[in-house]
Amino acid sequence: MAERCYLGVDLGAESGRVIAGLFDGKRIRLEEIHRFPNGPVPVADTLRWDVLRLWAEIQSGLAKAAPTYGQSAVSIGVDTWGVDYVLLGKNNEMLGQPYNYRDPRTQGVMEAAFSRVSRADIFAATGLQFMTINTLYQLIAMRQRTPVLMDQAERFLMMPDLFHWLLCGSQVVEFTNATTSQCLDPRTRTWAHDLLRKFDIPTEMFPEVVPPGTNLGKLRGDVAERSRLPRLNVVAPATHDTGAAVAAIPTELGGTAKWAYISSGTWSLMGLELPQATLGQRALELNVTNEGGIDGTFRLLKNIMGLWLVQECRRSFERSGKSLSYGELAHLASSAAPFRSLVNPDDPSFLSPSDMPTAIRDWCQQRGEVVPDSEGALVRCALESLALKYRMVLGWLEELSGEKTEVIHIVGGGTQNELLNQFTANACGRPVVTGPVEATALGNVLVQARASGDVATLSEIRSIVRASSEMKRYEPQQRAAWDQAYGRFCDLHKRP
Repeated sequence: MAERCYLGVDLGAESGRVIAGLFDGKRIRLEEIHRFPNGPVPVADTLRWDVLRLWAEIQSGLAKAAPTYGQSAVSIGVDTWGVDYVLLGKNNEMLGQPYNYRDPRTQGVMEAAFSRVSRADIFAATGLQFMTINTLYQLIAMRQRTPVLMDQAERFLMMPDLFHWLLCGSQVVEFTNATTSQCLDPRTRTWAHDLLRKFDIPTEMFPEVVPPGTNLGKLRGDVAERSRLPRLNVVAPATHDTGAAVAAIPTELGGTAKWAYISSGTWSLMGLELPQATLGQRALELNVTNEGGIDGTFRLLKNIMGLWLVQECRRSFERSGKSLSYGELAHLASSAAPFRSLVNPDDPSFLSPSDMPTAIRDWCQQRGEVVPDSEGALVRCALESLALKYRMVLGWLEELSGEKTEVIHIVGGGTQNELLNQFTANACGRPVVTGPVEATALGNVLVQARASGDVATLSEIRSIVRASSEMKRYEPQQRAAWDQAYGRFCDLHKRP
């Protein structure tokens, strides 16, 4: 077939880009068209997203795409992070500047919510793990702080849905991102209206939930005119970036619990792909989550703090005058003494500290761990602790699924951290296969290709990824030392 182009907008917490997925019927390759920074904007003691600037950057990317890809482009779709949202009022006016999920307004809200609806009842209604960043607690905080704005809301859209509305006028929420909100019932796959009403959240503003691969309409005429693109189809991919990444896992084992995945980046999302949500008392106790996937599947997974710890350490080192690349940090960590200091990477003190190295040192000091005294020691502490947390979560996932995993696939930017990849194989006692780095973008454009009829099935998407990507395999090493460290890590989790 002649090479076909699918345009993808991939927005992450640190950067965004417009990319072209070029598909010849057997292999797909990505070309980056436009990259731009992203991040929270401090506004009067709050953290917000500058969505208007992001929209301007997306339009710039489309204009850059037109001369090269305009004639072969088939469709465009957007993926972003989860949980954050925008409210539209009358005449589609945006109500307020959207909050960033790390904004402190949700502190204490989750615990207060349990006094109105029990933790068990919330989990039974949504199947989602409890995190203060979840959309539910953001909406409860909004109801408490700015009830007038909520009363004016006529439409609730999550971040990728906002940009799809700007692209084509659609006002729906795509399934994979909706499931990150703790506002959706995984059994009915519709909004959990009864739960939302108990928190006085108006349910009329919640739109239709559509599956990934839905054709949302044609590119708005004014957007097409400004960018000089034809009026392309706008297609909802798996709009949650992890949902898109999991669609592009290059497994040959099929949709079973015999393989696990880690979407590795600022967050590490570790899970299994299963045919239905896992609800039950033990899932509640382990605080796992059920997020939507392709073809109605669910991603039984756990959010782990991820490389955020290393990223924030690096920023701190830069503030003190030491500019170190991630490669240099990995080299320093590999030279540091093993298992000297361990932390629980998911401790709330690491969610948004003013200085990550200080937070790590304080945590270690309070629990009798050796306090890391160098850049290498801090980074090694973070990486070893992450790998050991992966082992803990893998055990939980295997317990809930009743199957032992044979391999762990790691995708995303974290695949470039070879030290963490080897630590993960060592800690988990499983082979680790890394790649592709660009799993989210590949999942985005290949779901669009399936919507157009160029790809037939999810397994075909994954075979295309295998044919188009470089992968690397890591075998477990030093099992006895890692087993001993895991015992110590488990003991740390028992301490307050």
